Amino acid sequence: MSAQTIQPASEPPPPLVPREWRLRLDPLLLLASLGLIACSLVTLKGATANDIPSDPLYYVKRQAIYAGLGLVVMYGMSRFDYSRLRELRYPIYGVLIASLIGVLGLAQATRGAKSWIPLPGFNLQPSELGKVLLVVALAGFVVERMRTMGRDTTARVMLLGLFPTLVVMAEPDLGSASVYVAGTLALLFVAGAPWRHFLALLGLFAVSLTLVLAVAPRLGVEVLKPYQVDRLTAFMHPSEDPADAGYQQEQAKTAIGSGEKTGRGVQNATQTSLGFLPEHHTDFIYAVIGETYGFAGCALILSLYALLIWRGLHILTIAKNLFGALIAGGVTVMLLFQLFVNIGMNVGIMPITGVTAPLLSFGGSSMLSTFLALGLLHSVNAQARETTDRKGRATIFQ
Repeated sequence: MSAQTIQPASEPPPPLVPREWRLRLDPLLLLASLGLIACSLVTLKGATANDIPSDPLYYVKRQAIYAGLGLVVMYGMSRFDYSRLRELRYPIYGVLIASLIGVLGLAQATRGAKSWIPLPGFNLQPSELGKVLLVVALAGFVVERMRTMGRDTTARVMLLGLFPTLVVMAEPDLGSASVYVAGTLALLFVAGAPWRHFLALLGLFAVSLTLVLAVAPRLGVEVLKPYQVDRLTAFMHPSEDPADAGYQQEQAKTAIGSGEKTGRGVQNATQTSLGFLPEHHTDFIYAVIGETYGFAGCALILSLYALLIWRGLHILTIAKNLFGALIAGGVTVMLLFQLFVNIGMNVGIMPITGVTAPLLSFGGSSMLSTFLALGLLHSVNAQARETTDRKGRATIFQ
């Protein structure tokens, strides 16, 4: 009698996906996001208590609502297959351009800029949402032309990125425009554009800056408003005009310096409570943290941002395809650039351009757009993990 051969069972192996991947949320990225939101609410509670006497918690409550809605948006996006967005690159780019052009006609001028569309109980800023739409659309365009990553592709991608940038500059919103440029360059870098292309773009930027700041005014062409030129140049010598162009940065540096190691506390933070520090709930909230909670508070904020950026870069490296890597790279660099510019203008090493700190500054459009971007990161991470798990199980049970 011949020995019988026992055939292995053909049932599929049980799923080995950890719980956090089934939820499609990266725990550390979520921790950094929630930590920044908590710091934002605590800071706003102390900084804005006297802004609206009839409702001391006005900004705190609205920020909490924005954060709650943002978390819902983030989780919803994490459940969405981001790869499907590649086929929607043309409609997404169309929505981006239409919303930015529409704001010029629909928005009411606020402090010289047409950036917000007033809605019931909410002011929509399309340029904030446009940051995410631009990354997704350009990522799709780059993947479409990856077989020929030459000068033609680099030029096309830059033109697609510069058109909405110019529209945003016309609002005028130099801060958001600079973020658009940073995101476009990040996508080119992740896609592997040669360094000579970046050197050529740097040369074109230097020439353009010379034309805008030096040549155009002499010819009677006003590309930038006088106050914009003052803001761009005042950070180099803020003490020369501390009562006008250099006022904001001087007050911000004074606030941060007075906080020393552990801060002055909410009651003794005079730069904030007495109104010397402008825009203390948006552009200069980092200076509020420096005065109120000192070096310890600033270090906590930077640690949470470092964790967020690290997870974004990690997700970039494990993305299952180029489209996911481009989205992760574009989103991460945009967040990093906003962080660098915002903190830089608080400490006096960057010009004041109105760039807010992601998840920290008060603002509904900024909060929702940032959480939408984080949702894309979670989606890229979850699909990469699931793909790795399926490959691992297939190897084990072969």
